[in-house]
Amino acid sequence: MTYTQIAIGAVLLVILFDLYGTRSRMVARKSFWNAYGIMLFFQLITNWWLTSRGILTYDEDVIVGIRIASAPAEDLLFGFSMITMTISLWIYWGRKGIQRN
Repeated sequence: MTYTQIAIGAVLLVILFDLYGTRSRMVARKSFWNAYGIMLFFQLITNWWLTSRGILTYDEDVIVGIRIASAPAEDLLFGFSMITMTISLWIYWGRKGIQRN
């Protein structure tokens, strides 16, 4: 599998998880997309800083080759997946009243 295939798969799984697993429906809310835009801005800055300095490198054979702010476009897909999964679980656990020990 390529990085691209894994990133696309992660996005699809997280959207399904949000809609049908936790039933948070974050991806259907305007407030989520507004907040995601802010997070995306900082993700782009971080990606640019790490990749333009060679701190992170990617095998060109496993990515599409499109770069945004010096990082592979696939990083945006993974970023979306991680942010969405985290928020979806946060809401789910908040509804369930998970208590800390």
